Amino acid sequence: MTSSTTGTKRAASGRKTPRILILGGGYVGLYTAIRLRKQMGRREVAIVVVDPRSYMTYQPFLPEAAAGSIEPRHVVAPHRRELKGTTVINGRVTTIQHGERAVEVTPANGEPYWVRYDHLVLALGTVARTLPIPGLAEVGMGFKWVEEAFALRNQVLGLMDQASSTWDPETRKRMLTFTFVGGGFAGIEALGEIEDMARAATRDFDSIEPDDLRFVLVEATARILPELGDELGGYALEQLRKRGIEMKLSTFLNSCIDGHVVLSTGEEFDSDTIVWTAGVKANPVLQSSDLPLDKMGRVITDAHLRVIDENGEVVAGAWAAGDCAAVPDIAQGDGKFCAPTAQHAVRQSKHLGDNIVHFLSAEPTVEYVHANLGTVASLGLGKGVAQIFGIKLRGPVAWFMHRTYHLFAMPTLNRKVRIMLDWTTALLFRREPVALGGVTTPRAEFLAASGAAPSRENLPKPPAISGS
Repeated sequence: MTSSTTGTKRAASGRKTPRILILGGGYVGLYTAIRLRKQMGRREVAIVVVDPRSYMTYQPFLPEAAAGSIEPRHVVAPHRRELKGTTVINGRVTTIQHGERAVEVTPANGEPYWVRYDHLVLALGTVARTLPIPGLAEVGMGFKWVEEAFALRNQVLGLMDQASSTWDPETRKRMLTFTFVGGGFAGIEALGEIEDMARAATRDFDSIEPDDLRFVLVEATARILPELGDELGGYALEQLRKRGIEMKLSTFLNSCIDGHVVLSTGEEFDSDTIVWTAGVKANPVLQSSDLPLDKMGRVITDAHLRVIDENGEVVAGAWAAGDCAAVPDIAQGDGKFCAPTAQHAVRQSKHLGDNIVHFLSAEPTVEYVHANLGTVASLGLGKGVAQIFGIKLRGPVAWFMHRTYHLFAMPTLNRKVRIMLDWTTALLFRREPVALGGVTTPRAEFLAASGAAPSRENLPKPPAISGS
């Protein structure tokens, strides 16, 4: 059973207030809504944002959140606080019928329902691109959301706690082996930050030395960080190898059933932590729509961020930006598309908001043009690589530029201040090597306490001391 939401408002003149439905509350969705509301009041336009989560995650800061340099709650921006004057719906988009100007939303609890609109903004982003590798779905974990970053930190530190308390050398070795698959920005930054944190945490363990930790990167191509070029990518590779990280290039993950890793080179080992960061794909819900898509599953747009069909004709009332959209990169030339980077997301969201305002005000829209300012990547605390305006940077300077750029790109002054306070605190005190893995099973201790008391009969006895 479904219901239909029309919800049309009318201005004082009796004219219908157009409803803009924004699918996705990530950076593009959040900032498009903010931009629209700043320029147009509630009587001029109704804005609705749909997202399964009640917050936006700033993904470039996930590695630092996982490493404990930033509080996880500070890398997210709550929708209801930041989107004043906007309706926020928490639910998953399951069907898009643009021809009917309607979208089906499925909430976490309750029946699906339809939301109607006048203008549609597609800001659905991407999801992890997984492969049918045996065991991956059962033991692998992603690194795209704040929940995953928090879980990875808890898992690494929790396994170190367990390994320090076991006498079985094989079990211990398995627990202290951490495998990352994918040598792009997400994989390398996550690996660099986690390895840096874990080795520093060994100072608090009597029975774990830094060399006891094994970090493995599996990358299908012959290089890492290809966006930075061969020189800086090669530098990053050399630095990570110097830190004892095993960089297995031109190698595929063939299987990881029950944590038993089998590589295409024939090498096998056991690992309780397998992090999958080998690429992303456009949100698959776009396949459940009547909108034109390219061969990669992205919505086809023109440089004005308007959805267009295969013939280049504008699809009325449909707009798109960010990672789920194939946006022409005019600065790069014909046939080029904007890369799925935070840099483009930051600028496209504001440009999209402005263009919708222009359209509703009967003014001409403007093409999106942005020349790449550069690329930055963190390799751990005080370590990084960057290329800014053609200038190649390495080490602490590149790391500082990485932090500076993403701090300015982080939405809202509230988040910026909180992150700076986190960094300031980290300069004065060490990161806390505390695992909070129990948050995933908060009732476990309560259930254990609720069980029957153990019997005092037939208590086990320790083995006899040899020589006694």
